[in-house]
Amino acid sequence: MTLAPEIKKFLEASAAAGLPQVWEAPVSVLRKNTQGRVAIAGPIEPLSSIENLFIPGPTSDLPIRIYRPVHNSERTVIYFHGGGWVLNFLDIYDASLSRLANQSRSTIVSVNYQKAPEHPYPTPFDDCYATLEWVLENSEKMSLPHTVGVAGDSAGGNLAAAVALKARDMKIALSFQLLIYPCLDRDFSTNSYREKASGFGLSTQAMQWFWDQYLQGNAHDHDPYALPLRSQSLKGVAPAVVITAEYDPLLTDGEKYVAALHRDSIHVVYRNYEGMIHGFFTNVAVTPAATLAIDWAAAEISKITK
Repeated sequence: MTLAPEIKKFLEASAAAGLPQVWEAPVSVLRKNTQGRVAIAGPIEPLSSIENLFIPGPTSDLPIRIYRPVHNSERTVIYFHGGGWVLNFLDIYDASLSRLANQSRSTIVSVNYQKAPEHPYPTPFDDCYATLEWVLENSEKMSLPHTVGVAGDSAGGNLAAAVALKARDMKIALSFQLLIYPCLDRDFSTNSYREKASGFGLSTQAMQWFWDQYLQGNAHDHDPYALPLRSQSLKGVAPAVVITAEYDPLLTDGEKYVAALHRDSIHVVYRNYEGMIHGFFTNVAVTPAATLAIDWAAAEISKITK
């Protein structure tokens, strides 16, 4: 399928804006430039409540945002946002997560973990796992449903998959993992890294830069919490819902993880969104496919946890 018309228009407008590539500007400038993403995220759906808190992390207090659905909440989703472990912030996700909360009848806990390059691996991962521990320890106090899963997009999908792996290793029974166009390996020779290298928003060169900021060398090349696709076994991990986009350098990562989950007899449902690019899930104001994907993900995690 060709690029969806609204996505083509979005890419043309993004190119015309003339913002620097990630490898061309200081991180402070890149972070300032992400402020514009709130406008394309879409409107926030009415909720029962939105609450902002700080929770203790391993090395710093961590900001979290709790979205409670209009109807009775049946599960807790811990959400890790994308941005190459370097960029983005909670406000960008208000529209997509408010809808996901309502459609799935879930209380969503979104965490603003510490970012690379100032805080490289394992700090973002440790912050995310600590958020899971906090949810489990404070579920009664915070009125959080005991059915708990993790979710994330892009780098957040990496973090969600990694947290699901460690939860398995620590004998914590997660109910599900929702992985939205996750980056799961540092192999830039895959079909999608080569065929979708540039021209579709996220580029292969940008992903190389993001991985360099996060891992800062090769010391973690065999660590499955850094590179989940390099895990020797996925047996025992939580059931998975996986979303990918057709015009995304990360497409093959998602496809390979789905295959690995099937190989190890893990329940997985998978949908690739044709005509879409990396990041579409959170761009509710750009494409109707975002709402369709959110609603599909909500339905699938609801099925898993019934």
